[in-house]
Amino acid sequence: MPHSPIPTRTLTPPAPLYRAEGLRALEAAAGDQPLMQRAGRAAADLADQLMRDAQQPVLVLAGPGNNGGDGYEMAMHLRARGHDARLVITGDSRQPPDAIAARERFLAAGGSELKDIPKQACWGLIVDALFGIGLQRPLTGTFAELAREANRLARRDGCPLLALDCPSGLDADTGRALGDAVIRATHTLTFIAAKPGLLTADGPDHCGELSLATLALDAPALVPPDGSVVGDADFAHWLTRRSRNSHKGRHGNAGLLGGAPGMLGAALLAGRAALQLGAGRCYVGCLDEQAPAVDPLQPELMLRSAAALLTLPLDALAAGPGLGTDSEARALLERACALQIPLLLDADALNLLAVEGDLDVAVAQRAAPTVLTPHPAEAARLLDSSVAEVQADRIAAALELADRFNAHVALKGCGTVIATPDNNWMINTTGNPGMGSAGMGDVLSGIVVALIAQGWPAGEALAAGVHLHGAAADALAARIGEVGLTAGETIPEARRLFNAWIAATNA
Repeated sequence: MPHSPIPTRTLTPPAPLYRAEGLRALEAAAGDQPLMQRAGRAAADLADQLMRDAQQPVLVLAGPGNNGGDGYEMAMHLRARGHDARLVITGDSRQPPDAIAARERFLAAGGSELKDIPKQACWGLIVDALFGIGLQRPLTGTFAELAREANRLARRDGCPLLALDCPSGLDADTGRALGDAVIRATHTLTFIAAKPGLLTADGPDHCGELSLATLALDAPALVPPDGSVVGDADFAHWLTRRSRNSHKGRHGNAGLLGGAPGMLGAALLAGRAALQLGAGRCYVGCLDEQAPAVDPLQPELMLRSAAALLTLPLDALAAGPGLGTDSEARALLERACALQIPLLLDADALNLLAVEGDLDVAVAQRAAPTVLTPHPAEAARLLDSSVAEVQADRIAAALELADRFNAHVALKGCGTVIATPDNNWMINTTGNPGMGSAGMGDVLSGIVVALIAQGWPAGEALAAGVHLHGAAADALAARIGEVGLTAGETIPEARRLFNAWIAATNA
């Protein structure tokens, strides 16, 4: 049977991300340009695409600030294109100058303002132009009522709900839903540059399909971005073909430390992922004395005792999958931290790190690279905090971990945040809810340690591993759905995609 060709794709560049403060600096730097007019036109263009029936009316909810001004501009363009755009105003009349000018243009063009949502209309599109970036408190009063009503009407009429710049009630910096009255958009059109809160925590659930209108600005040329979205181009330099004169010794020795009694599967999943992502040799050191001598599903893995593993000439080591937290696990982790090789800590290794006071010093003082891959509960233990506090500002939590442990950190979850010891951060946008199943973190550990063993720098390996693992899960979900997706299934899919990326980079 002939082999199917490996698909290729264009590598995606990293996209800049800005918090509210940086966006205000951008707006100030471009103060001589008609940004609100451009935003309104871009919103109207997207509205044209979203409406299934151009004869149905459009409801625009305009707030008291510049986001409301964007709504006025959009409604004006929609009316000029023959749409029945009905604008409902909220708040007082003390608007910013640009919003006042937009309101005057709307009224001069024959538009009118409504105080309440018409009762009998069946909407073809609902537009949230209540609040944009910078909101730091829950919606209350009339604003909360309008947000709830917008969500209700969109469900009732089966119409798109478009948020301008950021869904009202969502913190654009952190992705935290502020209270229970938050717009749940089907589409969000954000302006100038993407905001981190749209991509992590509660953001994706409230943004729906995200689009960007740059408004003809080259944001990074005006103001340095705060962070970025992980793109293939972040690590494209390392996506190289192997030389034909190659052998297993050139592709690194990866070690996996874990597999305590009852948790052997975690270590084996990590080992299988490391092997299939290219490690020349992969050793799995198991704490379980009853562990088999061979993995029947992946006999190429070399199974050892946990103690024996740490005497081998490893190029990179991942510790934690199924490690356990007893005294033996702690002693092994101490030995692992003393090795002068790149070290990835996950799962029980992180739990030990959180409770054993001297281990944190040993990790922070390591000369070789360290990688931490906590989920929110593990991050909370490491920071002596709570899951709610970690999730309230995932970027800040990841940066604090990176600084405290002098490590590259992937704070897993919706919109995994990657932070580096030099205070840089990225958000990964691949992945889906199907990854909320046992063993996914073990597979990620194996992928990342395999790349490091092959000579990748720790930061690039972590970004590539997170991005690749999520992309593999996305490809699987597109074929079989999200429910019931298993960690083991993502390993061969990640291998397939990794080879496709290499092919695309070297075409």
